[in-house]
Amino acid sequence: MTFESLNLHEKILKAVAQQGYRSPTPIQAKAIPIILARKDVLAGAQTGTGKTAGFTLPMLELMMKKDIKKGRHQVRSLILTPTRELSAQVGEDIATYSKYLPFTSAVVFGGVGINPQIAKIKKGVDILVATPGRLLDLVAQEKLDLSRVEFFVLDEADRMLDMGFIHDIKKVLAILPPRRQNLLFSATFSDDIKKLADKLLNNPTLIEVAKRNQSAENISQVVYLVDKSRKRELLSHLIRKGDWYQVLVFMRTKHGANKLVKELTKDNINSAAIHGNKSQTARTKALKDFKEKTISVLVATDIAARGIDIDQLPHVVNYELPNISEDYVHRIGRTGRAGNSGEAISLVCVDELDYLKNIEKLIKKPIKKIYEDGFDVDATIKAEPIQNGRGGARRKGGGNSRGKNQSKTQNKFGANSSNTNSQGQRGRGNLRKQTAKY
Repeated sequence: MTFESLNLHEKILKAVAQQGYRSPTPIQAKAIPIILARKDVLAGAQTGTGKTAGFTLPMLELMMKKDIKKGRHQVRSLILTPTRELSAQVGEDIATYSKYLPFTSAVVFGGVGINPQIAKIKKGVDILVATPGRLLDLVAQEKLDLSRVEFFVLDEADRMLDMGFIHDIKKVLAILPPRRQNLLFSATFSDDIKKLADKLLNNPTLIEVAKRNQSAENISQVVYLVDKSRKRELLSHLIRKGDWYQVLVFMRTKHGANKLVKELTKDNINSAAIHGNKSQTARTKALKDFKEKTISVLVATDIAARGIDIDQLPHVVNYELPNISEDYVHRIGRTGRAGNSGEAISLVCVDELDYLKNIEKLIKKPIKKIYEDGFDVDATIKAEPIQNGRGGARRKGGGNSRGKNQSKTQNKFGANSSNTNSQGQRGRGNLRKQTAKY
């Protein structure tokens, strides 16, 4: 299949071709004809599958077909996203695909001044990309009219719910005109997503291009078992050993991200942090430097990383495993995008073994575990409760047990060693004896 076979306007095809795209991705091939048929859509696809073009291209096509008085710009399409970074990325894609069309677009989000956004909206905008909070602020100030919206896209719906935006979403829905086409995109499905879809969508067509919560097959996944106190040392070692030039590293907390950047800087590894406490200017600069390879390591929290879209990003590192298993799928989906291969590395200490087990249960396959030579695990270290950035101590079932149950949960996983030595083998042999029953 080619984009030409989808019967898109020649000016849209021209913009697509200039990006070097010839054939649609699976989500695009399925979604575009259905959206062109003016049906509501509930779409599930892993990140990096081209879903933004999947809704943008048919949206632009339908907007072209409706006769609107020349020169009159009003918000006809609204795309709601959970984070600033994702809004900016979607806005860039829309500007790219609509470059030869008579439409104007704008991106609005918090963390920056509202007046320039108001000024742009006043000039007239056909397509608006927004985060919920800033959108509602503009409506409350009567600076934004949404009464003419024909297309409403809820992007990264699962993350919207994770971030507590459900009430804001309901407020937005109450403002929009009842007659419109609705498109809901989500990397993962849950009962809450289904409930939201029931309220938002009218007899929707379900589109899935990957099994639910399945990690991408073109991503190589590996776990390095390591003591918590030596994670930073191991990370620096792996970066140097592999000559990694572009690495996205995930942390649970903002404080942890800042601390790791300072430690990597001492190791002469150029890095920067991106999280909610950073100003929008700092976040934009860090992302720009990372994309341009001025810095080799970008350390991010889960929420801040949403919307980071980097072509052929080779490495994602889980410096700390997420306490929510679905977040693992989101994290590693930053690499291996659009058919490219990628590598996802997790540095796992004894505290996180239950998290690892839950992740493997979610993705329905074991992850290869290895030891790095010179980083022998101390089998005497006991698991301790983890304080998480998203909700305090780990939840029940997350490995927070103590006493005799604790010995059953620690050091559970056998692993392959790389360049093993006799001393390391002895230490690891003791570790495996403790975990032979698993």
